[in-house]
Amino acid sequence: MKVTIDRFEGNFAICEKSDRTMISISKDKIPSGAKEGDILSIEGNNIKIDIGGTAKRKKVVDDLMNDLWK
Repeated sequence: MKVTIDRFEGNFAICEKSDRTMISISKDKIPSGAKEGDILSIEGNNIKIDIGGTAKRKKVVDDLMNDLWK
């Protein structure tokens, strides 16, 4: 499963799933250095940052912002 970190609240990362529902993941379960906007790959108890997916998402958002401000 892939989720995107939406925000941090207290000891939890609030993440959005592909169906747009939200889940809470304890901060101590996510990789250190994870930040808002990062995509996490969850397989069982293993959670890691999807570096390629995060970069791809960032490019899409950057392109949208550039189109908006032209």
